[in-house]
Amino acid sequence: MYKVLYFDYAPEDVYEIIRSHVPAGFELVTLKEDSEDERRRILPEVDFLVVATAKVTKDHFQIARKLKMIQHQGVGYDGTDVEEAKKRGILIGLTPEGTTIGVAEHTILLILAVYKRLVTAHTSLQKGQWLQFGLRSVSFELHGKTLGLLGFGRIGQETAKRALAFGARVIYHDPYLPSSVKETVQSYGKEVDFPTLLQEADILSLHIPLTPETRGIIHRNVFTQMKPTAILINTARGKLVVEKDLIEALQTKRIAGAGLDVFETEPVSKDNPLLFMDNVIVTPHIAAGTVDALHEKMSAVFANLLRLVQGERPKNLIGT
Repeated sequence: MYKVLYFDYAPEDVYEIIRSHVPAGFELVTLKEDSEDERRRILPEVDFLVVATAKVTKDHFQIARKLKMIQHQGVGYDGTDVEEAKKRGILIGLTPEGTTIGVAEHTILLILAVYKRLVTAHTSLQKGQWLQFGLRSVSFELHGKTLGLLGFGRIGQETAKRALAFGARVIYHDPYLPSSVKETVQSYGKEVDFPTLLQEADILSLHIPLTPETRGIIHRNVFTQMKPTAILINTARGKLVVEKDLIEALQTKRIAGAGLDVFETEPVSKDNPLLFMDNVIVTPHIAAGTVDALHEKMSAVFANLLRLVQGERPKNLIGT
């Protein structure tokens, strides 16, 4: 019996969904509380880790004596000590399945929510205020706007399709997109260089992984190249953006707004200024957090673990 530890603490209803995908020959072990002591107690016994956002450090590897593979349930792995895993011969797999649609939909949700000041409209109505005309001068339509996508992989392309349905113009910058793919996505958007993306976009949306090269790629100098009416959307990784520079750009009206599902530090600090700006919409890293996505992800997660124990090569491995 192979033991699989779900390395993040989650509610029981989430565990039940995960359990529904556990194949014969595997046992799912879950945390009773968000406790590092509990993680360390269980780790020596497990063969596999399934990871959402929890960090996997060198200390964890040292006590996980039976560990064969870490399967991330998404495509981000910046919290895992990849070098330590390589030293110990432990595989790291990613799960692109179940991420694309939810994140693309959430991107459009954030754009519309920022453009229509949705939270302000909702909370003011709860307070007895009727802002039928009060938000008109700061509300906008997606139709006719230019959506600039930094990154044009699966999620970027699905976001583009949805934006086109709203009547938006789509441009993108992705120097790593293969030429063969560029030929197939010409109808989704126009490829431009990075400066043009910044200068022309009414909405700049981030769809790139966090790497040493992309960490802090959105900073003060980037904001100075954007339109003062532009908004930033980030459903990718918080550390792509220098958060203090974003706060300054919003406070000084260098840009007009932001929609954020990810932050430099998560969970976000309760006193983070981004939480209190009426031109910013925030959500707690839930872009791919749907029942539909979780079912699809867990099906793919356990299929990949099965490949390994059956002597096949797992899919979507880091460094291969």
